[in-house]
Amino acid sequence: MQSTIDQLDLWVNTVPEEFRKMSETEISQRPSPQKWSKKEILGHLCDSAINNLGRFVKIQYNMEPLILTPYDQVQWVKIQGYQELPIDEVLELWVSLNKKIINVLKNIPKENLTLKCGFESNELMTLKWLIQDYLEHLEHHLKKQILIKL
Repeated sequence: MQSTIDQLDLWVNTVPEEFRKMSETEISQRPSPQKWSKKEILGHLCDSAINNLGRFVKIQYNMEPLILTPYDQVQWVKIQGYQELPIDEVLELWVSLNKKIINVLKNIPKENLTLKCGFESNELMTLKWLIQDYLEHLEHHLKKQILIKL
């Protein structure tokens, strides 16, 4: 778990610096009308953090297995209007949410990492798997779409 925490902490310190090197056009331009801009992708990562933070907490006190609720990612980005927000506001939200996630992860008792959860029609997974999946999802977007390297 410590390596996941360390990796998240590294991203929290790297992402704002990397975004500040980019022009407003680079941050806000959509590759095509149906694709998100880098700012919207960061907004999507905020939404992922919001939803997963709740999951990381609820799994630890609800009856096992916790059935997770999916969310409409496209609607979350659209309704929250990340494209129109100043990048500093989106960055501040993303950093704050991930610092909170790091704090929660630091306080998870080792035995809770094996607690089970899942979506209604899928197989069950552990809290540890869900945390690792969160990091992998975040890194996929940062490395493949926003093009930030560590």
